[in-house]
Parts: sequence; C-alpha cells; structure tokens
Amino acid sequence: MFYQVKREDLQGKQILASNEKYYIADHGIREAVFGGNMKEIDFVCHKRDEKLYVQVTYLLASDETIQREFGAYDNIRDNFPKYVVSLDEFDMSLNGIKHRNIRDFLLAEEWN
Repeated sequence: MFYQVKREDLQGKQILASNEKYYIADHGIREAVFGGNMKEIDFVCHKRDEKLYVQVTYLLASDETIQREFGAYDNIRDNFPKYVVSLDEFDMSLNGIKHRNIRDFLLAEEWN
C-alpha cells in the first residue's frame, strides 16, 4: 500500500540519511488525507553529474493546475532541466520549464 523513497535535500544537494518519503499506492487516499495543494517535485533523476526534475500531471486543463505544476519549481535555482509532463499534445512550456507530452518524453533518447 506504501512505497518508500529516499529523500534528497535540494538545497544541501545531498541524500538525506533519514526522513524517507512514503508514497501511497492509491492516490485517492492521498488526496483525501492531504488535499491537492502540496508543493513538491515529483521526481529528481540523477545520472553521473547530471540532474533532471520532472513534474507529472494528467492534463494542464486549468490555470490552477498550470500554476501548481510549473510553480513547484519556484524555489529550485539550479540550471538543470525542469519538465512538466502531461497528456496534453501541444507545448505549454513556461519560463524556461519545458512541457512535454508523456509519450514523447518517455520515448525521447535525450531530454535536453
């Protein structure tokens, strides 16, 4: 029912020794308990000295959703690539944050 994930300190740029994060497999439970206004990065990917940030949403169908997904990057000040991935077919990139269709993103050989 829960998945454990190691947390990363984005400001200190290190993996935290404690405070693992737990994801609920059923997102309906998470929404019922916490609501939909949490501001966090969905995925931080590492490969050697490279990093990639990814926000995932179903559709960017409202201004509120666009602000939530793109706004999650407001406190990230490094120059690593930042993506919002959704089922939308048209490019909604904003303020240097790249928007990609989920299929295109997953099938891309490179993300930069």
